[in-house]
Amino acid sequence: MRITDVRTIPVEVKLPKPVFDANYTMATKPALLVEVETDQGLVGLGEAAHFGGPMASTAQVIEHELRNYLIGQDPRNIEYLWEMMHRRAYKHARGGIVIAAISGIDIALWDLRGKIAGMPLWQMLGGYRKRVTAYATGGFYSEGKGIKELAREMESYVRHGFRAVKMKVGRNPGIELSPLRVMENRDICQVSLFDDLKRVAAVRDAIGADVKLMVDANGAWDVTTAVKMGRAMEKYDIYWYEEPVWPDDIAGSVEVAAKVGIAIAGYETCSYGIVGFNDYIKARAVHFVQPDVAWAGGLTETLKIAHMAQAANMPIAPHIHGSAVAVAAAVHLLGAVRNGSMAETVYPAHALMTELVKEPFNVNKKGEIELPDTPGLGIELDPKILKKYRVKT
Repeated sequence: MRITDVRTIPVEVKLPKPVFDANYTMATKPALLVEVETDQGLVGLGEAAHFGGPMASTAQVIEHELRNYLIGQDPRNIEYLWEMMHRRAYKHARGGIVIAAISGIDIALWDLRGKIAGMPLWQMLGGYRKRVTAYATGGFYSEGKGIKELAREMESYVRHGFRAVKMKVGRNPGIELSPLRVMENRDICQVSLFDDLKRVAAVRDAIGADVKLMVDANGAWDVTTAVKMGRAMEKYDIYWYEEPVWPDDIAGSVEVAAKVGIAIAGYETCSYGIVGFNDYIKARAVHFVQPDVAWAGGLTETLKIAHMAQAANMPIAPHIHGSAVAVAAAVHLLGAVRNGSMAETVYPAHALMTELVKEPFNVNKKGEIELPDTPGLGIELDPKILKKYRVKT
């Protein structure tokens, strides 16, 4: 069996209205899909992260650099192909866009392997659990959403069956070294630190004491602010405190972890695979380890990160942000490993999660996702929907 083609499919859906985290504006939900085809007619499906830049950049790396290394290779030699792609590219990009591009290809190769073996990936990668607990990620800033509207939103997740929810904090002007200073739309939806605390308090009151509440600062705060805010949020029984400081500031995250009585989670923006996450784990900069399967090196690399975290007695709670393809890859990983925590879930899901594949992974009324028994990722693209949302790069 040989690889005959590697190609990308960019898709994008417009959101009803823009939403904001501590730094970024999200007016659409784009996704860069990857297909790896073989001479036996089998096609593997993956997704590559493109966060922070246009999809065209990652697509260029996949189709005009990495593709050339893969044509004619045996797709079953996944570990060899991963190293080949990374070693040949490392002089101009050890992490970042190259690792994101490799991620999409790697997921597609694993999808192929599962199809060849006739096994779902959650079993092939380890086979620990068939049902994965999900949490609702929301609580974004948006124009016209005040504290009452935020509280109603988060309460709606609980009514659906979620027993854990996550909200955004950190869109604060005047914070030293804040990335918001150079972001587009930085003047929209700004709040004070005091206002963010009121938002957290209102959400805790709305969801009740028995539902897990997580907060995500998206790396916007300096250490002093992160410690101050973390201590102020302790009384709201926060389950984890995500990316409190800039992701490159490992020592700062260690300091926050030592001074705040909330578990620290992170850092999805670490895009150098096991090398980067090894530094977080060894330093005890986090308590929950959060790689993104489509960003940190695919299933090959993220499985190793999960095992490293397991050796350090840490749970893995992957960042999940993309289409139904990225969701499937991450949930299969969580089903494979013994230290899997919860699956991040956008609810209500956008069209690239609900329509793009014929049988998307859904969260039931118990707040769980049941993994399929079908081979590989267990999903199939819907050609009509693919055509509807496909865009030019």
